[in-house]
Amino acid sequence: MEKEKKGDTLIIKLILGVIAGIIIGLVATEKVISVILPIKFFLGELIFFVVPFIIIGFIAPAITQLKSNASKMLLTMLGLSYLSSIGAAFFSATAGYALIPKLNIVSTVEGLKELPPLLFKVQIPPAISVMGALVLALLMGLAVVWTNSKRTEELLNEFNNIMLMIVNKIIIPILPIFIAATFATLAYEGSITKQLPVFLKVILIVLVGHYIWITVLYIIGGIVSGKNPWSLLKHYGPAYMTAVGTMSSAATLPVSLKCVRKSGVLDEEITNFAIPLGATTHLCGSVLTETFFVMVVSKILYGDLPPVGTMILFIVLLGIFAVGAPGVPGGTVLASLGLIISVLGFDETGTALMITIFALQDSFGTACNITGDGALALILNGIFKKKQEN
Repeated sequence: MEKEKKGDTLIIKLILGVIAGIIIGLVATEKVISVILPIKFFLGELIFFVVPFIIIGFIAPAITQLKSNASKMLLTMLGLSYLSSIGAAFFSATAGYALIPKLNIVSTVEGLKELPPLLFKVQIPPAISVMGALVLALLMGLAVVWTNSKRTEELLNEFNNIMLMIVNKIIIPILPIFIAATFATLAYEGSITKQLPVFLKVILIVLVGHYIWITVLYIIGGIVSGKNPWSLLKHYGPAYMTAVGTMSSAATLPVSLKCVRKSGVLDEEITNFAIPLGATTHLCGSVLTETFFVMVVSKILYGDLPPVGTMILFIVLLGIFAVGAPGVPGGTVLASLGLIISVLGFDETGTALMITIFALQDSFGTACNITGDGALALILNGIFKKKQEN
């Protein structure tokens, strides 16, 4: 009962953080924002410093608990992440060819108010990158299984408990403050009030696409697992709100784990394995968004949509880049800039516009990614639990 109350208060705090941030940003002077920026910077540094350790602390011990299924489950999860991403992209491209020619899209984007320089920086460089932590966790977990190293397995389980404590005592409490600071800066510079109306129609279409794709994933998850997908999905509110505020799958990871555990639908080892792995490899919402947006930008700047063959090549390669993209704000579009330039032929103006409008909805793309992770975990739970029962 106490855990449920904590989950409910968290989502209220996150919503209040968003509202407070927007109000502060709209009325703030340059001096006020100058104070907020270092706070936002420090909290962001702290969260992203901890994230690689969360990945190691959850994925490596989870693999050791999977024993003989570890290698198969890893390949299955990576395959599901890729299929979900390119499936979302093909769905998005189909909608793009049908809808974009009918839209009257305005191409002018007003300039943003410049943020003041940071008064000071408290930098906390990550001890290891997110991708480095992921690879280390996978290799370490698999090696422990292959060598049957009991001492290391116990050590990893203790590290898991340590990271759980850091998440609950430090990361969760500071998230609402970080979200408030993020939205304050967005409101101050004008991202919310000035740029959003320009691409409102496009963003609304993408949001509908996110919800359709989440529905598809959870229906498949329910069929494969034999469980009611709503019993998991209904607990994802706090994770969704955190993703909207942080624009980062990695930063949302602690809340996602909390939400999934609260549902009690998935096996513990599946949760500890699939949710952290999905935060790094499963970016269906970001891929769906990027696919639709590159088509919009192509129409705005170059007068036509990309040819179908070019889009197919772009999507197939984008799916691979998405699996390896960092779970940080704008990670997908930044990782795939090479594709946007080489495959689609975008110039500097095209890439700049692409990054700008992607940033406007990055929150919701990330929220779709995070929520979709639960569906993939549900599928994984169904596949491997049925094998164990048989």
